[in-house]
Amino acid sequence: MNKLAIISEETVRNIVTRQLAFDAVRAAFEAVAVDRAQVFDVVIGTGLNQGEAFAIKSGKDCEHEVIGFKCGTYWAGNNEKGLPAHGSTILLLDPKTGFSKALVSASYLNGYRTAAANAIAVSSLARSDAAVLGVIGAGHQAEQEIRAVAEVRELTLIKISTRSQERANWIADRLQDVDIEIQFTSMEEAVRDSDIVVTVTPSEAPLVRDEWVADGTHISAMGADDVGKHELDTALVKRASLFADYPEQSIVIGEFQHGYKDELINSADEICALGLVTLGKSPGRNSDAEITVFDSSGIAIQDLMAAAAVFEAAIEMDQVQYIDF
Repeated sequence: MNKLAIISEETVRNIVTRQLAFDAVRAAFEAVAVDRAQVFDVVIGTGLNQGEAFAIKSGKDCEHEVIGFKCGTYWAGNNEKGLPAHGSTILLLDPKTGFSKALVSASYLNGYRTAAANAIAVSSLARSDAAVLGVIGAGHQAEQEIRAVAEVRELTLIKISTRSQERANWIADRLQDVDIEIQFTSMEEAVRDSDIVVTVTPSEAPLVRDEWVADGTHISAMGADDVGKHELDTALVKRASLFADYPEQSIVIGEFQHGYKDELINSADEICALGLVTLGKSPGRNSDAEITVFDSSGIAIQDLMAAAAVFEAAIEMDQVQYIDF
């Protein structure tokens, strides 16, 4: 009988750190960039009600012998229930048998994984003196993004734009321990004069206008992971250097799908895989005046590598529950 390891959210919370997530996601970026890993087509479905959707993202890393998939969910109504809108579960498969090896409750882990992707992009692409962060969105993931970026740049000001005073109050309370000035502003003010701009929304209409973005800005578009999602003015792709976790996916379900559809991007070859930058195979930012845009549509290898790292740590700490399956 097959033994299935169960990694609970409580166990994940006890184990995951920014550094664990950073290392796992960087390894995933690099594995995909040099074809040591493979990402399979995303399967997207919907729930019973409008605003409910899920995505199945799968992949394999041959070098580390990691294979499996993640089911990521977005239930918009969860906020009214006091629950995160996003949910995540990862299943790691035994590469020798194909049987289920470990089931990881990954909603908390996903927050760290996604923020780690942003932190790596900011660390690699934002100006070294970048100190002002503008954030559009104030949900659970926005908090994670802010904390991760604050670890890779010495921030002096954080500007947050949200349409809800309730969300503003919530995130202000969550960030009380962050010793950086926080201002709540309009979207335009969040973008203008910011060195780093992070969008963390499910928007299907562009929020960041081209004319708001100054030379030298770095933008991390973290929200687009489905057909139709759209956070940035498409005109930005004409002014900026483009980077993505996985370029081939970014033009299908990521932020760059719109530039590709409008023929401002001819192919994924015009987008640099971030892993090439972290490996030193691409220079990334070339000047302080350059605008850089990172599109994070989310790839399975990031999730699988992070889950595998948590699983290994849980074994070492004797925090794994096994069931007959």
